[in-house]
Amino acid sequence: MMNYKRYVRQYFLPPEECFDWVKKDHIEEAPVWCSVDLRDGNQALVIPMSLEQKLKFFELLVKLGFKEIEIGFPAASETEYLLCRTLIERNMIPEDVTIQVLTQAREHIIRKTFDAIKGAPRAIVHVYNSTSYAQRQQVFRKSRKDIKQIAIEGAKLLKKLADESGQDLRFEYSPESFTGTEPEYSLEVCNAVLDVWKPDADHKAIINLPSTVQLSDPHVFAQQIEYMSKHLIYRENVVLSLHPHNDRGTGVADANLGLLAGAQRIEGTLFGNGERTGNVDIITVAMDLYMQGVDPKLILNNMPEIAQVYEECTGMKVTERSPFAGSLVFAAFSGSHQDAIAKGMKWIEEKDPDHWTVPYLPIDPQDVGRTYDADVIRINSQSGKGGVGYILETQFGLMLPKKMREAVGYAAKDASDRKHEELSPDDLFELFKNDYEGISSPIAIHEVHFDQKDGITAHVTSSYEDQEPIVTSATGNGRLDAVSNALKKAYNLNYSLDTYSEHALEKSSSSRAIAYVGIQWPDGRETWGAGLDPDIIRASIDALVTAVNNH
Repeated sequence: MMNYKRYVRQYFLPPEECFDWVKKDHIEEAPVWCSVDLRDGNQALVIPMSLEQKLKFFELLVKLGFKEIEIGFPAASETEYLLCRTLIERNMIPEDVTIQVLTQAREHIIRKTFDAIKGAPRAIVHVYNSTSYAQRQQVFRKSRKDIKQIAIEGAKLLKKLADESGQDLRFEYSPESFTGTEPEYSLEVCNAVLDVWKPDADHKAIINLPSTVQLSDPHVFAQQIEYMSKHLIYRENVVLSLHPHNDRGTGVADANLGLLAGAQRIEGTLFGNGERTGNVDIITVAMDLYMQGVDPKLILNNMPEIAQVYEECTGMKVTERSPFAGSLVFAAFSGSHQDAIAKGMKWIEEKDPDHWTVPYLPIDPQDVGRTYDADVIRINSQSGKGGVGYILETQFGLMLPKKMREAVGYAAKDASDRKHEELSPDDLFELFKNDYEGISSPIAIHEVHFDQKDGITAHVTSSYEDQEPIVTSATGNGRLDAVSNALKKAYNLNYSLDTYSEHALEKSSSSRAIAYVGIQWPDGRETWGAGLDPDIIRASIDALVTAVNNH
């Protein structure tokens, strides 16, 4: 049996109540985004990216609108160092983009980092040391005072080397394992660092609070962030940043509640790649804002392309259910869902409202480069008439009568169930043509003539299977009724015409017409047929014959 009693709370609540974030119902503006795909994300890959892949990924991040990109830990390896130098020496860093480099608060690593960024037009130097209770006790075996002094000395060296370089540099400090650190001690260390840097309006410092390992529920994390936001010195000149991981599966919730609690910046990765369960998924956080009517300040209108480049560079997979990006996240297989979506789409088309409110679709799939026909309504054994009707109408122009949509829907469900496969739109159209259009056996009509002496009389030449054709005449209250009466007379049939509709398939003088006929039999069964012909009378007759033959 699993011994849950081994585990106890490893996080610390702030020393005061911090619940102002609870009073807010939404995030009002997008944070500053910083991608750490090339550092945190890359180090978590089974096979880290090559230089060429990193450069391609950097270009993708720029294209998506990231203004701050952590490119690596230059002192950690030659590959990381080379990426930094390549970006600088090839002038690949746009004027509005700032690269970020990571370094531990250790002198030789800091100096190597400054060597790597020589000549960079702009850079953020991100220094960190672990402050958590567990690491102070078990790893470093140092006091609070000792750990704080490491941070102070690192901050001083950053300031000294930056002054000597004459470059346009900004500073960032992270108390690593913030979530396992007493909040009042995290505050003490961060304020000590800020007191070294003395940030001003032109040189704002970044204080980054990483949930290096998620240890609490998101509401606790929000309290910790609010406490820090309220008590950091030089607050107006500090950008409060978050770096959520996803160990408890709540990285996005941490980010969103942290933003409500005062954070202004998010470090994360595309699709949540990163150590263990990953970093926060920036795409999800950004799209969460988008679907609340907030400009995310990222260009995410071609999600399939983003996923393709990501997969090519990382070797990772964007799963089918990945929020906003997975291949199935807009797909509806359920019949009731499909019906609601189809009706919602029709309502949007008719009313042209200012806001998107289609049931089951939190955003318009087209906004992220997806299509309604291929990505939204999907047909399998769980599907229904609404989805089937929607596909046949939007992709093939077939506006089936309501009751016929139900019949075709059941036929599609049965076909999918037998195959144990999804039906593509082409599969569905083929099923419709095979089962409902132009069926000329066992009864076939070869020729029809009309006269209008006493009502409309149809003279129908028809045959049954391999028998010789016969001519039958009958009168009706219209041409189709007359033909129907002739068929009943010729083959002793007993049914009633129940449904008839027609429409043009193309908008031109040479357009074809399609007719739909439903007939009711004495046993209660209803059968359907469709006919397609430039002549609407011929199309109607073909639909009738098909409906009769489907009995």
